[in-house]
Amino acid sequence: MMIILVLFYVWGHIFLFVSLISAYSVSFPFHPMVNLDCSRDFRPFLCALYAPICMEYGRVTLPCRRLCQRAYSECSKLMEMFGVPWPEDMECSRFPDCDEPYPRLVDLNLAGDPTEGASVAVQRDYGFWCPRELKIDPDLGYSFLHVRDCSPPCPNMYFRREELSFARYFIGLISIICLSATLFTFLTFLIDVTRFRYPERPIIFYAVCYMMVSLIFFIGFLLEDRVACNASSPAQYKASTVTQGSHNKACTMLFMVLYFFTMAGSVWWVILTITWFLAAVPKWGSEAIEKKALLFHASAWGIPGTLTIILLAMNKIEGDNISGVCFVGLYDVDALRYFVLAPLCLYVVVGVSLLLAGIISLNRVRIEIPLEKENQDKLVKFMIRIGVFSILYLVPLLVVIGCYFYEQAYRGIWETTWIQERCREYHIPCPYQVRETLYTPCSYRGMEERLPHGSMSRLTDHSRHSSSHRLNEQSRHSSIRDLSNNPMTHITHGTSMNRVIEEDGTSA
Repeated sequence: MMIILVLFYVWGHIFLFVSLISAYSVSFPFHPMVNLDCSRDFRPFLCALYAPICMEYGRVTLPCRRLCQRAYSECSKLMEMFGVPWPEDMECSRFPDCDEPYPRLVDLNLAGDPTEGASVAVQRDYGFWCPRELKIDPDLGYSFLHVRDCSPPCPNMYFRREELSFARYFIGLISIICLSATLFTFLTFLIDVTRFRYPERPIIFYAVCYMMVSLIFFIGFLLEDRVACNASSPAQYKASTVTQGSHNKACTMLFMVLYFFTMAGSVWWVILTITWFLAAVPKWGSEAIEKKALLFHASAWGIPGTLTIILLAMNKIEGDNISGVCFVGLYDVDALRYFVLAPLCLYVVVGVSLLLAGIISLNRVRIEIPLEKENQDKLVKFMIRIGVFSILYLVPLLVVIGCYFYEQAYRGIWETTWIQERCREYHIPCPYQVRETLYTPCSYRGMEERLPHGSMSRLTDHSRHSSSHRLNEQSRHSSIRDLSNNPMTHITHGTSMNRVIEEDGTSA
């Protein structure tokens, strides 16, 4: 047995050595062209042809036709000068066209076995291949799945049309309800300004922020995908794609208002916990807290403004082809992590810490210091009001954050599945119920501040754009659907230079 293994080992190395010598002898006439660097594509073409990438058994690689054409067009004159002909086995028409919008089956004979006509199926040697319909003008700086000059398809590529239609109307209904609730809160404040004094006045600014958020989502509902998506161009084989960057002014404006007031609303909630803490622990009065109002406003509007400017400078705007708005982190996981998830988690940690400290302090006062019956009742009501409002805010927010983390964990799987399926069903195995869970806190959280003051407030956009984010990638149901019509083709990972060829079962 040992002798057989040694023979296989020695024979394998001899075969490899002979193959290398053969490849060197065949490619030797082209060395002048390589040394003179007639084309930057000539060396990769020769390597792809005579020294292909090692793959599993039954697979060989062929260079792409465009790579061959570029190498030939740039080096043909130099080859004529040296008297080197272009061999028949290097004719560009023999190689697969990697830039075709629809992969096709081709029949090729494997080198070294001309008697056996093996039918082979062409496969992409790409981690992700951007179809022609999704390619974008390079000047716009688009990217999709780490491929530049490519954009996600519109409508969403993860869900069926009936799910998308339901989500759109769900968003519209929730935005109307929350807009009405927060507008009612703001009008109540205008009627009686003295009713909302510190430490509770941040509730008004908090409601105003989510009134603007719900207004933007209502506008997005009316616009549908006219702003969030680039129009299709059938004459140029261009599908409708997701808007990215700041070149679309309407999309940029929607993003600025939505993101700014989303973050501002969360900051105002933290400020609300700060004012409650100051009233509960150091026992600050309303006038003392109000003296810090300028600092509160500088923080509440300055922090979101700074983040918004940074995102504009980084060109991180993305269209939401479900809600019709534009936001950040819908396809860019890093932007979602650092500009949405991180701030929300920070606000939760700070706010909860201050709330717990304030409630513990108030409870200690209630237990240790004897108070009159009336003062005891006021203190208990104040504690209950703080607790109820905090729960009504935190529960839906934690649900949203949980969905964001779920997305972080499974986004790669959804994207990989979509690539492998070639948009076959336009429905990646992403639990649709998780998306709907994200929408529910919108309406729920939009009403919680009504309880402390008899008025309602806001639409939680976190759920909204998060849900739209999940819904945010279904491919166009017209031309791109044809990408999946060929059951013999699928995507494999590797270099974009080669196409992988797999033998048919009969030839293997």
